[in-house]
Amino acid sequence: MSERLHGFRVAILATDLFEEAELVEPRKALDAAGATTVVIAPHSGEIQAVQHDKKTIKVKVDETLAKADPDHFDALLIPGGAMNADALRQEPLAQEFARRIDQTRRPVAVICHGGWLLASARLVKGRHMTSYGAIQDDLRNAGAFWSDKEVVREGNWVSSRKPSDIPRFNQELLNLFIEHRDRARAAA
Repeated sequence: MSERLHGFRVAILATDLFEEAELVEPRKALDAAGATTVVIAPHSGEIQAVQHDKKTIKVKVDETLAKADPDHFDALLIPGGAMNADALRQEPLAQEFARRIDQTRRPVAVICHGGWLLASARLVKGRHMTSYGAIQDDLRNAGAFWSDKEVVREGNWVSSRKPSDIPRFNQELLNLFIEHRDRARAAA
């Protein structure tokens, strides 16, 4: 699968206290497939990772939300972490970024608490998805059809629950992104 996503640009929306594995592991899989991954955050510099509630590494921010243009990306990845997701869902620019990607039917991959951003952006109504169990009521109340599965794939979305689901999540997000790229190439 290496280089299948060469030239494919993936926006990774995150901020401080994101769940380390949920950004780092999918990013590694995307990079290995030849994609260009760009970390976008509300502020410049670095963002702090956590493993549950313990601070770990910092990740360099490539672009700020204020400057990032969703039309320059082929897909969106939203990692979890409760504090990360809670902060992002309150950012109007993050909501607008997610809406623009989804409106144009580009792939969206979301894991754990990351679904909060999609709910706040008013994108989940009528969508089948999964998430960390603690936010299932929020997603259901926003109109999503929630199920407790490792991965749920529907249309241009793939969602997953937690770090232990990452191997399956990575497989499905790569499949979704490659299929999207192949369709776009065939249409060109």
